[in-house]
Amino acid sequence: MSDSKSSQDQHTRRSALRVAAGAGALLLASGGLASLGGCQSASQRRVNKRGGQIGQPIAADPVTKSARPKPVPHQTTSAPTLSAKGSLSSIPSFVIARSEWTKGKPRLWLADPMKTVRKITVHHDAISPAASGSYRNSVRRLTAIRNGHMGKGWADIGYHFAIDPSGRIWEARTLTLQGAHVKNRNPNNIGIVVFGNYEKIQPTSASLDSLDRLLAHEMERFRVPIDQVYTHRELASTACPGRNLQKRMIQLRADDGRLARLSQTITNHA
Repeated sequence: MSDSKSSQDQHTRRSALRVAAGAGALLLASGGLASLGGCQSASQRRVNKRGGQIGQPIAADPVTKSARPKPVPHQTTSAPTLSAKGSLSSIPSFVIARSEWTKGKPRLWLADPMKTVRKITVHHDAISPAASGSYRNSVRRLTAIRNGHMGKGWADIGYHFAIDPSGRIWEARTLTLQGAHVKNRNPNNIGIVVFGNYEKIQPTSASLDSLDRLLAHEMERFRVPIDQVYTHRELASTACPGRNLQKRMIQLRADDGRLARLSQTITNHA
């Protein structure tokens, strides 16, 4: 082979390597964005009547289980789910309105209506480092999660409510629209996310108090019994909401807990 031919081949190989390196960097960048704000176990989309794609799940949990976990048994009534009595277009007075952190509107052509509420599911956002709990940081975190979800072609942020480490409760997706937080189990299901990766850290007392308050309020408002209050791992093969928040959820739903007493009252007045 001539020297000129060898030099030309080496130049071609170097050019190919530069292109491949650039593509790899782009792939990593897009993967990093997709990982923001998600605890879903798989990626799947479906097509609505108008031909648009609706995002069922959200981005993958960094820590997932290889086998489907056994649901944690609820130790209260197995009464059938009751019809909702509350208004889907309103939020509790102690919740920060969506308009306070975003002016963005959901893509209604990609969304399904909620219609009613029959169950509630608790998540963590699985994002590290831990949120600071400041108002500004929480706005940034909500915005990053929403951008990540919408960047995958979904209607909006996947959750209906978010709770930060300081105990603030934020309206995320409006309850009038079905969420995107549990694969194949989104209809009639309120999604609540607590900021933090609770495989690694402990939830704050303020966030737990707010979670208890929000769950109690929504259970009463929509007549949801405690055996319809879940964590994500109880409905899908995932580590969400992390082992530390999972333990606290078990305590919140215990027989002598506030949520269990509330559930019994709901059943008695059905």
